[in-house]
Amino acid sequence: MTKLRFAIPLLLLLAVIAAAQQHHRDPLSDLEIDKLRDAAQLPEVRLKLYVEFARARLEKLQQVRADTKAADREQQTRDALQDFLDLYDELDTNVDTFADRKDDLRKALKPVIEADTEFGSKLRVFKSALANNPKEAESYAFLLGSALDTVDSGAKDHRDLLAEQEEAFRHKKKQDRKDDSQRPE
Repeated sequence: MTKLRFAIPLLLLLAVIAAAQQHHRDPLSDLEIDKLRDAAQLPEVRLKLYVEFARARLEKLQQVRADTKAADREQQTRDALQDFLDLYDELDTNVDTFADRKDDLRKALKPVIEADTEFGSKLRVFKSALANNPKEAESYAFLLGSALDTVDSGAKDHRDLLAEQEEAFRHKKKQDRKDDSQRPE
């Protein structure tokens, strides 16, 4: 009887975990995963790929919104927005990882910062297009608000990181020159 008392909650917990895993979908295709894997140690390439994939999800969002006859349009819109948000979060995580490793991200961050501006603009256009339909706007309010907050926060973080790296590498360059001039010939 004691074993049965522990087995039932354990089985329920496993069922809940299995159900939760079924509902989580990966926003990346197998080909995209392979491309990212190939660029694992190359910040410039890897970050460009994440920007490309996030941009594609926003384009899908725009396509779904333009197709008024799309089947399950609301769910497709929600999926595209969630996929964008998941990919943008991954982009941001990768930026942090490369920064923590002290990689030089000056060149890699420039297209990311440009994309931040583009993404924020597209999300704001989407939000303003929803203004005509309050019910629909309410349906996407949380997800769209999260996406806008994430992009705005990421944009600030990316600009700050670029400024920090510019300063750090400027000092490093000066220090390297100073060290070279002090070496005996």
